[in-house]
Amino acid sequence: MTSLFIKSIKFLVGGAFILVLAIALFGSVKGVIYEPPAETAEHMMHKHPEPLKLASDGLLGKFDRRQLQRGFLVYKDVCSTCHSLNLVSFRNLKDLGYTDAEVKKIAKDWGTKQPVFDEKGGTWGERDNVPSDRFPKVYYPGTGTPPDLSLITKARHNGAAYVHSLLTGYNEKPSAEALKHFPEFAKTPDGMHFNPYFANLNIAMPPPLTQDGQVNYSDGTRATIPQMSEDVAAFLVWTAEPTLETRHAAGLAVLGFLIFAAFLTYGAYRSVWAGVKH
Repeated sequence: MTSLFIKSIKFLVGGAFILVLAIALFGSVKGVIYEPPAETAEHMMHKHPEPLKLASDGLLGKFDRRQLQRGFLVYKDVCSTCHSLNLVSFRNLKDLGYTDAEVKKIAKDWGTKQPVFDEKGGTWGERDNVPSDRFPKVYYPGTGTPPDLSLITKARHNGAAYVHSLLTGYNEKPSAEALKHFPEFAKTPDGMHFNPYFANLNIAMPPPLTQDGQVNYSDGTRATIPQMSEDVAAFLVWTAEPTLETRHAAGLAVLGFLIFAAFLTYGAYRSVWAGVKH
């Protein structure tokens, strides 16, 4: 009798639990159908990055050295004023095809110098960069340090396409339909700039690329805004993963070895168990 009573209690508790879950599920589904969440400005205006195809994409992708050098020029002439590459050393530029002499000159002529602390005087000074130095941090007193770009294409989903779309998306404006629902976006706040590819829609960074020919390419490539944007995106893919080509080569070698080992194992299996019922 006691056992039957305990079993009945268990069934009642389990049934009550299932009933509560069913009521909660019904209420949630009913709320979504009859009272859907209001559409936000982000949902209506935010855009996903436009597709961008680079030579480094895919399993067999390799860097286009000429494009990387063009991208470095865009970074040096346009982006480096505000953004650092503190995980990259000047000597790494040799991987792009620059000579030792060119790397030394780039390091020495770099606008931001290396900070040096004078232990005797207790003051900070500066010295010229050398190839072994990392790109120095950019700091603005009172406003802080702008984002470092070393890993930006790893820190953002579809990073290269995000960088490209962000740099070329400043001229886009909210649609008339979007402004009907969110009239406050008709006027961008002071010090901000509308960009549909930025998560918050309004970004403090002014348009970095403002006109064609802003950077002089030595290889004869026409420096349009889309071209400069694509080149610097490719360069930032390299800064985030400079060993990409080595990783691809190692991956293919490992894959080939595993395929060979699989055939070898199968051959050994057939040889060892030949003529044996199993």
